[in-house]
Amino acid sequence: MIYGLFLRNMGPQSAPDIFTACARAADRSAIDELWIADHVAIPPEDAEGSGGRYLDPLASLAFLAAATERVRIGTGVLVLPYRPPLPTAKQIATIQELSGNRMMLGVGAGWMRAEFKALGVDRASRGKITDDTLAFLHRCFDNDKLEANGQEFLFLPRPPRPPIFVGGNAPHALRRAVRFGEGWMPVGGQASALAEPIKQMHALADESGKPRPETAVITSLALDDPPAARATVLEMADVGVTRIIHTARYDTAAEFATAAEAISMHMTS
Repeated sequence: MIYGLFLRNMGPQSAPDIFTACARAADRSAIDELWIADHVAIPPEDAEGSGGRYLDPLASLAFLAAATERVRIGTGVLVLPYRPPLPTAKQIATIQELSGNRMMLGVGAGWMRAEFKALGVDRASRGKITDDTLAFLHRCFDNDKLEANGQEFLFLPRPPRPPIFVGGNAPHALRRAVRFGEGWMPVGGQASALAEPIKQMHALADESGKPRPETAVITSLALDDPPAARATVLEMADVGVTRIIHTARYDTAAEFATAAEAISMHMTS
């Protein structure tokens, strides 16, 4: 099992000193990955827990690439319809290059109506925009020279494409993961509820002749009860989960470091 932690790039915990200290604590631990969220225009009525303060995810990953040396860094998830494809591809390639190929790209179609409205993006088109952007990203990372809007251009630097994990619910996310990605990234859920979608995804991959995607679950482990946490991990592994990303609120970098140490001590040994 691969273990990640959700790093709060929102609220007071996203202040530079706390954000940096948390990232470095994870880098010193046995944690494999750090993941961050994506919101660009939180309406006031939905600001509880963050105060509406969110760091941009791609800018945050660029910062984390410089602040850490070992741990992989990822978006969980980047909402593709919020962003133009070519500049987004360039930012992703830049982060991957400067981080030493440590980037993980979680992507999603988005859901919050207020954000789509603030951005002037047609929410009803989000699925098509997501698929088109993913197809474009693949072309960018497969070719030094390509074309967009009738114009040839060079896509350099062109490091290895980051692994793509598709967020969202079945069945759309499963098909998208098989078509475009290396994994599916559901949020929460018991192992019993994940078993059938994972089987469906594996069947889709087998039918298309592609490798079976991984499953990276964003969930909360009972770290204060190590036997229970280990039991959860075993149940997840039994149904095909390959990555667990622990998420929990914390107020200080010390609390975050304690969670990283708990997973390192009780889960990875």
